[in-house]
Parts: sequence; C-alpha cells; structure tokens
Amino acid sequence: MKQKVKYTIIFLCIIFTNLLDAQNEELNHPKLTIQLKNDSNLLFENKKIQTENNTNESRLEIGAYLSSYYSFYTEDNQADFVKHATMAARNQQFGLNMAMISMKYQSQKFRSNINLHYGDIAESTWPQKFNMIQEANAGVELFKNIWLDAGIFRSHIGLESTQPRENITSSMSLANVYEPYFFSGAKLTYVIKPNLNIQIQSFNSFNSIIETNKNKLFGSSIVFAPNQYLTLTYNFITGDETIDSVRLKHQRYYHNCYLNYQKNKWTAGAELNYGRQSNSKLVAENNFKTATMNSALIVLKHQTLNKLAFYERTEWFSDKDEILSLGSNMGTYTWGVTAGIEYKPFKSMALSFESRQLNSEKANILYNGNYSNQRIEFIFCLDAWF
Repeated sequence: MKQKVKYTIIFLCIIFTNLLDAQNEELNHPKLTIQLKNDSNLLFENKKIQTENNTNESRLEIGAYLSSYYSFYTEDNQADFVKHATMAARNQQFGLNMAMISMKYQSQKFRSNINLHYGDIAESTWPQKFNMIQEANAGVELFKNIWLDAGIFRSHIGLESTQPRENITSSMSLANVYEPYFFSGAKLTYVIKPNLNIQIQSFNSFNSIIETNKNKLFGSSIVFAPNQYLTLTYNFITGDETIDSVRLKHQRYYHNCYLNYQKNKWTAGAELNYGRQSNSKLVAENNFKTATMNSALIVLKHQTLNKLAFYERTEWFSDKDEILSLGSNMGTYTWGVTAGIEYKPFKSMALSFESRQLNSEKANILYNGNYSNQRIEFIFCLDAWF
C-alpha cells in the first residue's frame, strides 16, 4: 500500500509538471490560474453540458473529496460487500465510500482530467489492476468546436454518478448499478451550440478497462439543454462482450435516456433504459432468441430549509434473462422506494440519512438464514469536499 501511495504522488507530480510545461508552450495563453475546485452544489455535475474556457486564461483546478458512511441491511454477511454493491457497500459497518484527489486542466485548445480514488467504491466496482484510477483522460480541439478525448472516463451512461456527492441519494438504483461505471477509449465531440453537443465513442468494453475480446464497443450521445435549468440526454451503445473462443455471439444494444432539472428549491431527475441482446433468451434446448430488459427511476429533492432538504426515489428494474444482472436471480422485476433527509452545515459538506426498500419477484436475499424477496436498508453518509 505504501508503494502504491508513493507511486501515486510521483505520478501526480509528473502530470502537474507536464501541464505547466505545456502551458508555457501555448503562446496565446500566457497566464495560468490555479484554484481549488470548491463548487458548493455538484448535483448531476457529470451529467450536464460542461462550460468550456472561453478566455485567454488557462485554468488548473485541484480538488479533494471524502465520502464516509454507516449502513445496515436486512441481509446476512456472505462476503465483504452486500448484493448490488456500489455505495455504502459494507453491512453493519462504518466504511469509506471514497477518498479522492482530482486535477482538471482547461485551456482553449487542450484539456485534461485526472481523478484518483481509494475506498469501497473503488474496491467493489473498479478492476483490481486499475482501481485507484477513477478517471484519466486528455483532449484536444481538432477543429473549431470539435474535440477528441482519449483515456479512461467515468461513465456517461445513467443518471447517477459513482461520486456520491453528485447524486441526490446515498445509494445507487439498480438501473445504474448494472450499467457501466467506466470506459476506456476515445470520444469525438461536436459542440453544435453552447447548449447542444453530439458525440460518438469507441471503447474497449462495456464495463472493463482492458479489452475482453477482438470487438470494440461503439456508442453515440446527444446532450441538449433547452434552458439553464434542464438537461436532456440520450445515449446509445452497442457491442459484443462474448469471448473470442465462443462461437455463439451476443450483440448488445442499449438505449439510455435521462433528464435532470434544478430550479429554486426543486431538483429532479428521471431515467429510462431499454436493452436487447441476441442469443440470450433460452426458448428450447440449444435454441436461443433475443432477450430484452428495461429499467427506470425518478428522483426528487426539495430544499425545504436553507440547510435542510428531503428527497425520494422510485425505481424499477426488469432483466429476467440477466443480460446485465448475471447471477442476481431477481426474476421478472425488482422495484424500490427510497426516502431520505439531507443536512448541509456548510456549503461543501453534507450529512444524509436514508431508508430504502427493494422488492423482487424471486427470493434472492439471504437474511437470518432464509431467502427473502425483500431487503430493507438504512444508510448514514457524510460527504466533504473542496
């Protein structure tokens, strides 16, 4: 672990030095501003159109983030993490969702983004070999308003983020648990207008940094913000994750739509998903057809008082043939309801307490030695960032 930390510090120093050298070479951008990334409201931050730097001033933002929790689940401890583990992944324990340091560089023609994290989210959802790298990518403006970015990215699929501070709730819906958390590859973005972006992508795999076969994953996105309060996003992604030695292929087509809205005291989000995968529905012995799945969620938050807010989420997940949720044994459906309260004593600190109930068609949760189709959750979370 000490060696990991040592190499991480060296890595950051090298990147920081290179950014400064690159800045000195940009004759049109003689000034570099270094600042703390101290935004107070980061809800849906990774799901909006990002405002680019339109001045002659280049900017380097440095930030840090810590998310800790205590959780209780009506589930017997069978392993280190509970079923559907992402946030608050340990049962009846205090835990660390993540400790993260980040750097973001932006000039008129070049940009780069690095997030390094450690904790239960990194351990439970990221590949072991790369679990300290949440994000590491760089981009260049090839032509006016056309950007090419490459590296490791946080997922653009799904309304909810793998940084808890960017979500309304302290848990993650099943719809987003079984969507990709990260991608490794390249993106080509065309900024048609300040409020309209289109993008095409090529990645190694649906949820793996290293390629799993000879195929690539391809996708496209449209992000539209009709006004300053609302953002609409449509994502499409397709690929085949079948290993090369298997002859029967399983092409996957995944449609993901979501919106986020923030105005006055209200914050809201909604998501719809539909997926198809060939040769994945068994209809007779050695006879397969295309399988389908669908999921949805709605989440609302009301800032009732200056420092106190209440929130609620309703979710639905249906993946009978386990296209995405392999081995979950939930049956035809699972639905859930979440309710919580958030207190922000300071602009960059939040304490939340929430309760959640999940109900599935099939009994798939082991509790008190018996299988149940229901799970109750209680999560206390403390987040702080600068």
